[in-house]
Amino acid sequence: MAGTALAVVVTLLTLLARSAVAQKYGVLYSFKCGTDGAAPADGLVSDSLGNLYGTASLGGATGNGNVFELRPDGRETVLHSFAGSPTDGAAPDGNLIRDAAGNLYGVTQNGGAYREGSVFEVALGGEETMLYSFTGGLDGAASIGGMVRDLAGNLYGVTYAGGTNQQGVLFKLSPSGLETVLHNFAGGSSDGAYPDGGLIRDAAGDLYGTTSRGGSGNFGTVFLITPAGSEILLHSFAGSPGDGSLPGGGHLLRDAKGNLYSGAYDGGTFGEGMVFKLNSAGKEAALYNFAGPEQGAFPNEGLVEDRTGDLYGTTDQGGDLQCGCGLLFELTQSGEEFALHRFTGGPADGANPNGDLIRDSGGNLYGTTSSGGDLDCGTVFKLAP
Repeated sequence: MAGTALAVVVTLLTLLARSAVAQKYGVLYSFKCGTDGAAPADGLVSDSLGNLYGTASLGGATGNGNVFELRPDGRETVLHSFAGSPTDGAAPDGNLIRDAAGNLYGVTQNGGAYREGSVFEVALGGEETMLYSFTGGLDGAASIGGMVRDLAGNLYGVTYAGGTNQQGVLFKLSPSGLETVLHNFAGGSSDGAYPDGGLIRDAAGDLYGTTSRGGSGNFGTVFLITPAGSEILLHSFAGSPGDGSLPGGGHLLRDAKGNLYSGAYDGGTFGEGMVFKLNSAGKEAALYNFAGPEQGAFPNEGLVEDRTGDLYGTTDQGGDLQCGCGLLFELTQSGEEFALHRFTGGPADGANPNGDLIRDSGGNLYGTTSSGGDLDCGTVFKLAP
């Protein structure tokens, strides 16, 4: 009994110590639903000066979204407002990537010459170039995940629809704008369908990602595609109660040992999502099953890792009992969860966090919420250690 009581005290003290972190949360910027943008739908990238870059899926000069820069002091600059079809994209989606020269690359769900989405580049000074317009046919349609870029300047991404089977493609786009479809998703028991998360790339050029459907139970998959276009299905999700379902939304996290981590939006023991680990041999384990309300529910984006191996992420719902507006959490490798911030919405806080978190060298976490803030148009937030 004495040992049990001591363990309870230690756990409570640990929780209190961790909860103090939540007091260092702050909103860096509240969107106004005007030319500054609205409903930021994805994560951020940063430069060496601490400036943050991201996209708003709505707002901007024509309501089609924008690309913005946010300085450390909270000043926002709109780098580009999307104009929509036929000359520009609309509704940007997926994390931006940034090259050594400061150019930004991303995708849009809609717009482009054929109203099926586009790939774009925004130069350091704000000049935008539409690199590719999807036709909605064999080349794909509605790109909604973040891309990766290799040393030769080729871009790799996925589309949610289009392709041979109309269930999405994985594509390569050369610097000259030539698109090559590396894989057509086919669904069924042996392939995924409808990829909606970003890609990551290893040193060998292999690409890793997730699909929201397909696989043996049609609950989604984790896949690997080689530079030559060969696919290996690493895991098919089985759904509740023993496994997750609907993975995706963000990037997978890959550690130095080749383990993959992410969240599944649904499924798990309690049907409210889970964080999973997939080792290099393809064996999956549930690191944490969300049980809502205070513990959070429905993790919708990727994770970041610190030097000790702890993971950080967000849930779309749960957290604050009154609002249920989402949770920012820390998860140890042993599966212990700590609530770092419970989103409450309103003018002082964001609601429904969206996009992968990023973490700087000082341990600060940055992210976006799709709603909440001064006018309920979304926020950019920071959590200091």
